[in-house]
Amino acid sequence: MQQLTDVGHNLVNGIASRYGLSQNAVLHMLIAVNNGGGSMAQFNSPELGGSGQWMRGGMTMVGDMFNYGLKSTVDNLCNELSNVLSSNQVFPTIPAGTPGSNQWWPGDLGSPFSSGAQNNIRYAIFPNRLAVELNGLVSVYDTLDHNIGGVSQQQGSNTSLTFSSQWGTINVDTLPLISGIQPSAAQQDVAAQSTQQAAHSTQQAAHSTQQAAHSTQQVVEQNSIPASVNNVDAPVNTHPQYSTNETLQIIEKLAQLRDSNALSDEEFNSKKSELLKRL
Repeated sequence: MQQLTDVGHNLVNGIASRYGLSQNAVLHMLIAVNNGGGSMAQFNSPELGGSGQWMRGGMTMVGDMFNYGLKSTVDNLCNELSNVLSSNQVFPTIPAGTPGSNQWWPGDLGSPFSSGAQNNIRYAIFPNRLAVELNGLVSVYDTLDHNIGGVSQQQGSNTSLTFSSQWGTINVDTLPLISGIQPSAAQQDVAAQSTQQAAHSTQQAAHSTQQAAHSTQQVVEQNSIPASVNNVDAPVNTHPQYSTNETLQIIEKLAQLRDSNALSDEEFNSKKSELLKRL
């Protein structure tokens, strides 16, 4: 579990009490907001509707999309946590030489004469050594006779790291590795994990769409069944009556089916008109 300072513990306990949430739920959201730089968060908390996203001053998404009270709670909570992070030392200071620290390279290298960052990599240049941090993993190389001027990350399908020296542009993988792993191997692992996560998310989205289509189809079929009547001579309303909110929710589900090509525009407009006439 993520460690907190004494101030952090007190703040988390107070916020959990005011929002009626567990301390673990508030801590989960605190870490999510911190990982998003205080301006965004991706979270998965059962107490807050499962998976969701928050962006400061923007959209808040929760698992229960029509639960506006929950959206308001998440938005208020994340804004408060963002303010807490900006004005308090909530997490302990990370020791130098460990991932996540501003001085992330091994301590025995001393002070670099040049350092920088690009995208998700950081580099530091020392006499005869080059340290590279990629996705939290630190690798140290022997720079041989190169006078390194800077490190860059190639774009496109080839995401290898390069550096400039008096001999031109050189691939970092060509340097002798002193410690850590090759960044290209780390990137391949991250890319594989991202692909697996994307495939899993796509499967979940497809399953949710199928469930929504099945539920809406059941509603449409129920609406098309005339109510049984004992006195055929008496005028009766054979269509069920819905409240305005229920009618709008059904129309929204029908619109989702239309957008996913499960219903044509003609079918959508026909059902929409039929539902609106019952109001």
